[in-house]
Amino acid sequence: MSSVLSVLSAVFWGVLILSVLVFVHEGGHYLASRAFHVRATEFFLGLPCRWKLSRKSTKVGTEFGVTPLLLGGYTRICGMEGATDELLAPALELVMNRGRVEAEEVARVLEVDVDRAYGLLATLCDWASIRPYYNPELGETPSQKTYPAAFETLERDANLLTEYDRGHDFSLPGSTRAGEPHPTGMGADEFLAQERSHTYLGAGFVKRVVMLAAGPLVNIALAFLIVTFAFMVRGVDYIPNVTTLGGVVEGTPAAEAGLAEGDTVVSVGGTDVSTWDGMVAALEPYLESGEDFTLVFTRDGVEHEVSIDLPEGKALDGIGFRSQPYQTYYPSFAEAAGATLDYTGQVASYVAQLIQPAKTMEILDQSSSIVGISAMAAEAASTGLYTLMMFAAAISMSLGFMNLLPIPPFDGGKILIEVIQLVIRRPLSARVQMGLSYVGLAFMIFVFVVVLKNDIFRFVIG
Repeated sequence: MSSVLSVLSAVFWGVLILSVLVFVHEGGHYLASRAFHVRATEFFLGLPCRWKLSRKSTKVGTEFGVTPLLLGGYTRICGMEGATDELLAPALELVMNRGRVEAEEVARVLEVDVDRAYGLLATLCDWASIRPYYNPELGETPSQKTYPAAFETLERDANLLTEYDRGHDFSLPGSTRAGEPHPTGMGADEFLAQERSHTYLGAGFVKRVVMLAAGPLVNIALAFLIVTFAFMVRGVDYIPNVTTLGGVVEGTPAAEAGLAEGDTVVSVGGTDVSTWDGMVAALEPYLESGEDFTLVFTRDGVEHEVSIDLPEGKALDGIGFRSQPYQTYYPSFAEAAGATLDYTGQVASYVAQLIQPAKTMEILDQSSSIVGISAMAAEAASTGLYTLMMFAAAISMSLGFMNLLPIPPFDGGKILIEVIQLVIRRPLSARVQMGLSYVGLAFMIFVFVVVLKNDIFRFVIG
């Protein structure tokens, strides 16, 4: 029974921590997209699923909700697929002028095959410029895996803004409902460019990079804040580096010489000492040789000198006194942030070694999969809130830096593609991007298999 409870506890805490952190990560992408007026149709806690609990925002049109698959989260930012076709403009114009049109009709008017027509309409749906129309008379439902036969306009105001655009006002004269014709009054290419400007694809290079980097950076920022405020609230335990004794063990050379708790050592064998580390270094030669020595200490402001009698020719670990007990120091925000910054640098350096061939296996041997993370999360939770929060911060920071690695399909890999396209001044072909994604995916599978194997031996087999 206890083993079952342990497994359930590990699953609960592992899913909880990873779901929250991935949700926060996706929240970074979402907030950045909205800041740049890029349309985002969905933002969910949990992985995509046909069953969901959600509510649609009347202000920005985004559907917010939760799904039963609580291992992560996702956001749908319009135009992330990056599909382009010279017939997008006439296809969009056709839908806007007719209000609702079947894919086969689009194919006939544009003189293309039906598959290409569906591709054009799917891209425009991804841009949130139009939407699928599910005809109940044909038995079509939004839960079906394929697109329906027809597509229709979205509700638009007189300024051609949709529910996903900031500042829309459907009460204005000239606004139309979904499925109604809405001639744009401008050229097809001009209107397409306007619609494209509301998508990821239509944002500038800097904005696209910020949207990609926002997810990992939010994870890192969250971890930074958790660790910094944990240092400030919990404080940092330390042993005072002073020569004042914290206690003396009975029957030891120190006790026989008359030393007691509270005495402050000032010299060892004629060597002045002012720190605990210095005193330990001064004692070391005598402890190794067993040679007697003199020790000077102060008690109540009075200096005393005693002889420490050691067993002749016998090495010792110590003479029987203890250091001061742990004390707690509460750093200021600047001090705590500085310590957290050092920690952040260590995590970044550690993660960066993952893509250094000479270090890859060494890093993987020290890494954990979801199995190890779940087990450690449960253990951290049983220890207390402070330990759990510090563990969550460590995972959040690692997740952030992992996603910044220049490996598709990580966010860092997508940023790398954006940089390459900026340098060569043209988009990489879908075939090249897919090839890079396959290489990155192969690396991710390799990493997953190695760390999962390690966790099985570490936490399951033992």
